[in-house]
Amino acid sequence: MKKLMITSLASVLLLGGCTTLDPYTQESKTSQATKGAGLGALGGAVLGAAVAGKGDRNEGALAGAVIGGAVGGGIGYYMDQQEMQLRQQLEGTGVRVERVGDDIRLIMPGNITFATDSDRVDPSFYSVLDSVARVLIKFEKSQVAVEGYTDSTGSFEYNQQLSERRATSVARYLNSVGVSHLRLDARGLGERYPIANNDTEAGRAMNRRVEIKIRGTQR
Repeated sequence: MKKLMITSLASVLLLGGCTTLDPYTQESKTSQATKGAGLGALGGAVLGAAVAGKGDRNEGALAGAVIGGAVGGGIGYYMDQQEMQLRQQLEGTGVRVERVGDDIRLIMPGNITFATDSDRVDPSFYSVLDSVARVLIKFEKSQVAVEGYTDSTGSFEYNQQLSERRATSVARYLNSVGVSHLRLDARGLGERYPIANNDTEAGRAMNRRVEIKIRGTQR
């Protein structure tokens, strides 16, 4: 039994050697499945040793590592695949794809999503949202938060309302092309959380954006 668990643990750790290729930079990077499997294995080992009897702690640690590694790696792998397909679909569109842990963040600049002072999605951006929707529909075990942001020009109240309407417009469009409304959450954050300096036109342009945050679940 112990030998079998050692072999299984080795398989989990070998999975940890996997890398993915970033289609933008063409650089290899450690996949999130690797990180998830490693962290899951470590957590599982600790828990397994803690709950096992004194004489069985080695066995418990190994069993916990295998189970934890499989769970952690599974979520990471699922999000790795979703990230890869989103990058392929969105390359050259102006949408930036970022990965933070098991979350994926799509940053959509305002100049390609909405006309100035408008909450209506620019028709030229429909095809981009269609591409996002196709991936979201395929990877249905993820939750989607649509967030709207503005620059600091104008009143706080107006900016807040505009950001809410823009986020809602994007969420409604995604729903109209097949993404379940049960997975979608829309909210506006107005001029809060700027990613650039609002004192310059270039900075304000970067702050006028919509972000789609995709979170993996264990459902």
